[in-house]
Amino acid sequence: MASLKYYDVILRPVLTEKSMNSVYEKKYTFLVHPDANKSQIKEAVEKMFDGVKVARVNTINQAGKTKRRGMTFGKTAKTKKAYVQLTADSADIQLFEGL
Repeated sequence: MASLKYYDVILRPVLTEKSMNSVYEKKYTFLVHPDANKSQIKEAVEKMFDGVKVARVNTINQAGKTKRRGMTFGKTAKTKKAYVQLTADSADIQLFEGL
């Protein structure tokens, strides 16, 4: 597989009640490419958002669920979440402002 570019790493933000409560502590949650590692996620966040400095990145792999429709079985896609902690002097991510 070809190497991931920084704009391919972050797929979308996760907008749940729990993730929105952690925005006040400068913790943001993103759905990321399953093959991305922590250093690629850190680089992508710092390049995509101006004035942002990442302190640490935690990731979670979620396996696809088995679903059934009649006698047919299938699996949903596997996903990966990234929890990004910003430094204290970092700018906030404007995407989450006003939500």
